[in-house]
Amino acid sequence: MALPALSTAVDLIDAPLLYKGKVRELYDLGEHMLIVVTDRISAFDYVLDPPVPAKGTVLNKLSSFWFEQTKHLIHNHVVHTDVELLGDVAKNKELLDGRIMVARKAERIDIECVVRGYITGGGWRQYQATGEVNGIRLPEGMRKNEPFPEPIFTPAAKNDVGHDEDISMDRMKELVGEELALELQEQSLMLYRFARDYCAERGIILADCKFEFGLIDGKVILIDEIFTPDSSRFWDKGNYALDIEIDSMDKEPVRTYLASSDWDKNSKPEPLPESVVEETTNRYTEIYRRITAPSFTSQS
Repeated sequence: MALPALSTAVDLIDAPLLYKGKVRELYDLGEHMLIVVTDRISAFDYVLDPPVPAKGTVLNKLSSFWFEQTKHLIHNHVVHTDVELLGDVAKNKELLDGRIMVARKAERIDIECVVRGYITGGGWRQYQATGEVNGIRLPEGMRKNEPFPEPIFTPAAKNDVGHDEDISMDRMKELVGEELALELQEQSLMLYRFARDYCAERGIILADCKFEFGLIDGKVILIDEIFTPDSSRFWDKGNYALDIEIDSMDKEPVRTYLASSDWDKNSKPEPLPESVVEETTNRYTEIYRRITAPSFTSQS
């Protein structure tokens, strides 16, 4: 029997709650921090009902997978992901299994490090309006979803309330210093190229992604989540085309449903239909299967 979707872990963890985000909850373990990834789902800045079964475990296991794959490139915050090691802190190990990560505490750098391999989404909208993306002047006549000759780094200043603010590299240097800004740019581009090539072998295009970094003893480490459907834009290679809205391998069923409904966009939407929830679960489990497979050979 499948486990129920988890909307919060506050009653399952015997430790102080530090922070409750749209999807993740952070708990204080003293020396370390406990991250619990719930099945909550957000779209258009609203946390929606009901939670999506398996979403949290997919996000957590994918991040764990990628942190392991990239640890030779950069240190990360992972201590372990074994719920049994939590002891009495975990009141229901069965419900928490697969969705926890114990992490080292780091001083968060308040920059969202975005790498774009293709001009789409918010980058495309910037380009249409200004011919630039985050202050980077681009050639005229680019087409939607076209790949850049080389991936570009387009940071954003993090805001805990409201949207993050797209900024130029010059502005990032003002905020965090030139040396750190250049290091984060270099690390981000290196990580993107690594995952892009890995995904390509499995019939997946990594269109863009975002990273968060922190400092421990003055050294940069990778934190939060990486290369998940919530932090990256994945396209099935078979769906790729120019000048269209490509169906991404994430919570696209939710966005499509809301965009075609009579929702007024000024209040929390009504609960999602069961069919949309089920399709979204399938999207998340499929991207996990594709990415963690030894190699991609077929759609079956």
